[in-house]
Amino acid sequence: MARPEDLPLLPAIELAAARLLAGSAPESVLTETTSEADLEDAQSHGHLWVALADDRPVGFAHLEVLEPGVVHLKEIDVHPEHGRRGLGRRLVMAVCDWATTAGYLSITLTTFRDVPFNMPFYERLGFEAIPPGEISLALRSIIDDETRRGLDPIRRVGMRRRCEA
Repeated sequence: MARPEDLPLLPAIELAAARLLAGSAPESVLTETTSEADLEDAQSHGHLWVALADDRPVGFAHLEVLEPGVVHLKEIDVHPEHGRRGLGRRLVMAVCDWATTAGYLSITLTTFRDVPFNMPFYERLGFEAIPPGEISLALRSIIDDETRRGLDPIRRVGMRRRCEA
């Protein structure tokens, strides 16, 4: 779980990880970071995890309760200097284990369907594309917000992993 002292270090991780999506997302999206207030709220509610190296965060996962029984993986980032070492996988699995223990039915996320290290990564961890007719209004609002911010909805996919009791 993230500690209060970790919070100021997370935006730099988010920005560094976003550079991996250059060419796939508009520059305006690549320079966004999660607000300090959102990080503080997530940390205080136990919805923020960090991956540490030498007791400093090098990655993080941020959840939000989307609707009854469903949590949404709002953000997951690993600093590229620490990438390809399984930290992202471990963060996602920690979130999934927490959601299962907390009694949630599923975890959702949105990602790029055509970026090789996005959708396939989540599929390997048990996430499946949500058929368009099964996208909830709450998840639809997230996708609509992404579209307003400049992300191409054709290139985006909503995914879900059911929690196993």
